[in-house]
Amino acid sequence: MISHGVEISIAGGGADEKDGLLLGRRDVYFDKPDSYGETPLSCATLTGREGVVRLLLGRGDVNPDRPNRYGRTPLLHATMNGHEGVVRLLLGRRDVSPDRLDWLDRTPLVYAAMNGHEGVVRLLLGRGDVDPDRPDGHGRTPLSHAARSGHEGVVQLLLGRGDVDLDRRDNPGLTPLSYACHCKHKGVVKLILDWKSSRLNLSRPSEA
Repeated sequence: MISHGVEISIAGGGADEKDGLLLGRRDVYFDKPDSYGETPLSCATLTGREGVVRLLLGRGDVNPDRPNRYGRTPLLHATMNGHEGVVRLLLGRRDVSPDRLDWLDRTPLVYAAMNGHEGVVRLLLGRGDVDPDRPDGHGRTPLSHAARSGHEGVVQLLLGRGDVDLDRRDNPGLTPLSYACHCKHKGVVKLILDWKSSRLNLSRPSEA
């Protein structure tokens, strides 16, 4: 039996993806977690090793939605780090929850928005089972996180949704606009104000 350390090394980048012979062996268990609850699959998604992820997902003994000790799944690892190809592979599985919370009550979309990964945000928003306005444990929504970090592209994607509350307050009582102003993200401030203005104009009755 090959040691678990070797399995983690392959998934994390210690071996070439072409050495997939080991991953095809049935006498090696590839879903054993380490002391932090990380499996070879979660390590591969964390580092963006798309070829290894594809091989592991092709096995019948690997749980693609297994969380670590902090409640973070392989999908959350991939979204957090912007590995778009890996995210696409995982979202193609029916046994992967795209809106699962970690220990901070944060979803994959929250991390993608927070870190400015526009492609990943677009993939998640394209699904019907992802709540684009779901707050984390501090009451901050994906839009709040994107506005706070100054990610204009992500803010624009979220503003394009009809089910995102621009004025939603978090636990301290701050809105996405509050964060953008406080952090001096002028571009984000302009986007939000322009969007609020356009919605206000649309709601006004037209003159006869």
